[in-house]
Amino acid sequence: MPEAAFADWRARVEAALDHALPAVDQPPHRLHAAMRHAVLNGGKRMRPLLVYATGTAFGAPAQALDAAAAAVELVHCYSLVHDDLPAMDDDALRRGQPTVHVAFDDATAILAGDALQALAFEVLAGAPQDPRQRVAMLAELARAAGAAGMCGGQALDIDATGQAAKRGQGHVSLEENDSAQHPDRQHDPGPFSFSLADLERLHALKTGALLRASVRLGAIAAGADAGSRAALDRYADALGLAFQVRDDLLDIEGDAATLGKTAGKDLAQAKATFPALLGIEASRGRLQSLSATMQEELRALPTDGTWLAALARKVVERSH
Repeated sequence: MPEAAFADWRARVEAALDHALPAVDQPPHRLHAAMRHAVLNGGKRMRPLLVYATGTAFGAPAQALDAAAAAVELVHCYSLVHDDLPAMDDDALRRGQPTVHVAFDDATAILAGDALQALAFEVLAGAPQDPRQRVAMLAELARAAGAAGMCGGQALDIDATGQAAKRGQGHVSLEENDSAQHPDRQHDPGPFSFSLADLERLHALKTGALLRASVRLGAIAAGADAGSRAALDRYADALGLAFQVRDDLLDIEGDAATLGKTAGKDLAQAKATFPALLGIEASRGRLQSLSATMQEELRALPTDGTWLAALARKVVERSH
């Protein structure tokens, strides 16, 4: 039953995305082609599925969720375009295809990401909910995308990446200032410390914020009660961390053909990851603990959490 629903929801969001994206035969042709390349390339659509699963569980019809589902995926796709740039992760492969800056060029990729983010809010502004709900949904997506969400998490990731390798130490603080880039500050960071709490904070922003927003958008669209929203937040927080733990493990255990992106880059770039901090077996244990938390929170809901439980399993068990 869940897989049939997921297939239907994927088809709905693909249609909504295709409709929202500008046509290639309209100028500026190169920008429009880059936007479509970034979005219509067979992603997992986990974030739209969370919107549909949450909203449906609380009684919203699918057509009432299409705009939110498309909007959150557009923000996700924009973030991938920018994340792959040479100034960020410098990756050449995404979802089994050349990344946007490789297929086009850096400048076009930057503009495509900017345009996708703007389009997301345009789409969400046209959602069929009442004005108060629409404003709440717009605010939720904006928070998740900005300094309090993805952008903030990416900044912490940049600060942490490679610092241990540069200093020849095994741990690094997320609050470390790079004195090599800012010698005028005369800042002595002192001893390095990189805790599990630091790492979880980083990924609660970089990865978790948009996943949590996806759940919240579905809940807002469906008018879920405050108690249910609190349980959904706890579910989504665990889901976001589980997604990243699994991602970190796949970077070690997977291959590029299966992942659809370059494997082994975390280690090569001295990135802050759960296996690097905890070890592989402890990371697997953390993944199972997060899975148990998700199931516990779903049992607290006053409605059927079947679809959300199935998505939790997908996150924990995924191979790409």
